Amino acid sequence: MQDRPTHVAMVAGEASGDLLGSHLMAALKARRTGLRFSGIGGPKMIAEGLESLYPIEQLSVRGYAEVLGQYRAITEMRRRLARRLLEERPALYVGIDSSDFNLELERQLKDAGIPTVQYVSPSIWAWRGWRVRRIARSVTHLLALFPFEPALYEKAGVAVTYVGHPLADLIPLASDRAQARAQLRLPATARIVALLPGSRRSELQYMGEIFVRAARRLSEQLPEAHFVCPTASRDTREQFEAVLRSAGAADLPLTLLYGHSHEALAAADVALVASGTATLETALIKTPMVIAYRQSPLTWALMRRMIYLPYIGLPNILAGEAFVPEYIQNRATPEALAGALAALLQDPIAQQHQIERFRAIHATLRQNTAQKAADAVLGVLDGARA
Repeated sequence: MQDRPTHVAMVAGEASGDLLGSHLMAALKARRTGLRFSGIGGPKMIAEGLESLYPIEQLSVRGYAEVLGQYRAITEMRRRLARRLLEERPALYVGIDSSDFNLELERQLKDAGIPTVQYVSPSIWAWRGWRVRRIARSVTHLLALFPFEPALYEKAGVAVTYVGHPLADLIPLASDRAQARAQLRLPATARIVALLPGSRRSELQYMGEIFVRAARRLSEQLPEAHFVCPTASRDTREQFEAVLRSAGAADLPLTLLYGHSHEALAAADVALVASGTATLETALIKTPMVIAYRQSPLTWALMRRMIYLPYIGLPNILAGEAFVPEYIQNRATPEALAGALAALLQDPIAQQHQIERFRAIHATLRQNTAQKAADAVLGVLDGARA
């Protein structure tokens, strides 16, 4: 008689979490047979064998005002998922990022005796630091992506393992710009500018037109500029195309891609990037950048009261200094962004300064993340059974 599979429940709420989850699942399966996965995930986790009970898109919402609009649906989804998992009693629950959704679910499961792992720390070092107490109540173990995070949790008695960042393992230490341009059929001698306005509809709502208008202004200043924009999905591609039309920029020298963000960044001389994981991806590929962030006025009014750090871009946070230019909320205008990109394109010393800091960040975060995370998860699983 065969043993029943060990049930591991997992929830990821966005594309970056789907990537993290898929690599963790692959590493777990390589170490342990007889695992069954269910929860919420995207195409990458589903390809690794996850039974996704709800579409990941229902959780991919960013910003207070935007979440409020979906609050009832998200809360109902969590209630149903909690009821199902409390009935099924998985051997372990892994929440991947999406802490506003996962921590409450983890608290309920932990209170019922189900061990919980939170993969990716909430940004308590940047804002809402009081949440460390809530995290301590909710998680059995936390997997931290950044080297300064464990000390913050150990003081609160949270078991934590620093695993590094998976992007630092995936992205090579050096890339070939000419090869990337040839692969994407981009002009070999043009000034290539990558545009990454965000992977969510809510991000494109506030950043899309600003990025397009900034590109239009830069193109007027530097006619040799050519733009490349990798989109995360068919939905966001269509949304960006609509922005191009509404901004009267259909004639912009632009290559629009589906996916291929690594190649687009490797091909670029500089990049304009919305604050988030994409800024870290850009840094690891060693592409000099300008960071922009804009949200609804309500979301920003609430956020700015709780932000601790003087900068929001991950490269600046990791370096402890604002070496990458940031343009936030009302400062993120097309004129300001175009001017910052033009200045960076024409300043090789500033470009090289960014690149050197990016190399140091890459070396620190390159930790064989999926394997370390899998070892920690199995340690929690085996400890619960002992």
